[in-house]
Amino acid sequence: MYSPIPVLNELKDLYDSTRDFLADGFELYDYDDKKSFPQELDDPEFLSRLIPIAQANGSGSTYAIWRSSDEPDLALLPVVVFGDEGGEQVVARDLRDLLRLLGFDAEITVGHDSAYYFRDEDDDHSGSHEMFVEWLRERGLAPAEDPDAVIAAAQEIHGERFRAWITPFHEKVGWA
Repeated sequence: MYSPIPVLNELKDLYDSTRDFLADGFELYDYDDKKSFPQELDDPEFLSRLIPIAQANGSGSTYAIWRSSDEPDLALLPVVVFGDEGGEQVVARDLRDLLRLLGFDAEITVGHDSAYYFRDEDDDHSGSHEMFVEWLRERGLAPAEDPDAVIAAAQEIHGERFRAWITPFHEKVGWA
């Protein structure tokens, strides 16, 4: 078993069944592989509340589940992204929202003040995009038509709490 999260296990099976990207820049990591975080952020308390799950873009940003509560169903917890150039943002209220964002099929751009997906109308889709969209539909999901709205909803619910949670860790390493 890849993880304790059924939908993530199903995604892993799909991911392993194809040679092409399911979504632009998205690559699953080994479940809960902490090596994706900056070396400075090695505080055990910090690491215990984050579960890295995937590379978010071609330059090394990371998606992680944020253990914002003691919710036993990890699929219901928010998803955050850590930018390869710095910055971290809440991007999805839960794994279902992240899957919908991935269905948009664009790399995420992460900054200190925002995260967003951009896709030109004439951009080609990833090689396994149609297979991924069908997989989403089988689970009652559809690709996000407006990724900014999905991120905004997640930020509205979890953004301030995430910022309050992560700030002390930044202060410890001199990033604040």
